[in-house]
Amino acid sequence: MAKYRHFGVPTSRQSANETYIAGAKVYITDPETHPYHIEFLRFEADSDFHELVRKNTHVAFEVEDLDAAIAGKNVIIHPFDATPTLRCAFITDHEAVIELIQPIG
Repeated sequence: MAKYRHFGVPTSRQSANETYIAGAKVYITDPETHPYHIEFLRFEADSDFHELVRKNTHVAFEVEDLDAAIAGKNVIIHPFDATPTLRCAFITDHEAVIELIQPIG
């Protein structure tokens, strides 16, 4: 069963309390601190993150088994450790961009 986590919105505007993820060359905000659980993502110009994620909004869901959740799906970003406690992947479903998150550790 997938559980709603956040709604991700690419932006070019700097936000307060951004966290930098060096591997993705992106600054993100903490959706847990936003009243509507919105995560703002500000990508560096040379970020090689998939274009669909850099240019489109996405919805994120927490799953118990990331590998099982992406099996047979159109994976655009394969599983990676976003933080020491979160493993993520991105898929598409028609035009929808979806992030799947599995807590680790």
